[in-house]
Amino acid sequence: MKTRLTILGLAICLVFPSLARAGDKLMVAVAANYMVPFQEIRELFVKKYHIEVEQTFASTGKFYAQIIHGAPYDLFLAADEQRPKLLFDQGLATEPFIYATGRLIVWTAKADLRQAKNWQDLIKSSAVQKIAIANIENAPYATAAKIALEKVGLWDSVQGKLVFAQDVAQVFQYAHTGAVDVGFCPLSVMGNDLGQSGFYLKVDQAPPIVQAACVIKNSKHREAAEELAAFLTSAEVMAIKQRIGYE
Repeated sequence: MKTRLTILGLAICLVFPSLARAGDKLMVAVAANYMVPFQEIRELFVKKYHIEVEQTFASTGKFYAQIIHGAPYDLFLAADEQRPKLLFDQGLATEPFIYATGRLIVWTAKADLRQAKNWQDLIKSSAVQKIAIANIENAPYATAAKIALEKVGLWDSVQGKLVFAQDVAQVFQYAHTGAVDVGFCPLSVMGNDLGQSGFYLKVDQAPPIVQAACVIKNSKHREAAEELAAFLTSAEVMAIKQRIGYE
């Protein structure tokens, strides 16, 4: 009887592989900028593949530090290409792949700042006394903001106004609640109602933020993690990304 049940179980695994992994629960580390699309992607993936996904959102640098110290993530969605490549070079992850390219904006909730013609004028406005930016060491979107500010000669002049946040999600929180006047945010914040309630200007001088992902080699659910990794580049996900502001 036991042999028959074993054979039946193997047959189910071969014919319905997604059902065989239905007990898997993936731990996914997601860069904070990708919060809006990933929540929608996660819901679609769980419904389609019957694989549970627990996501955590934070800065890319913070996740990298956790992973090299053994954090039990199955999949890492970074906000840059550098950290996944480092994990791959260290033998801790599979070869990285690009899953999204983001853009930087300056966002404000304050109606009296919506007359600015470009983001530089907005930053230079005398009404702007506090500017939120993520931790430059950990957040690639903050690095992009610094590059843009340096290109237009504003980096030195804004030093006294900068308010540093843990990640871009916290930057948006500061800007939305009015704790700061403006914040350097990913374009993806415009993908929800809170983002739509404010005003934004694109930071054209900032480089595109190319975002890579990788499967962690010590994952206990490697096959399911690779399933999700493949799903991130599917046509279904591409439609979600483009609608929210990613390439």
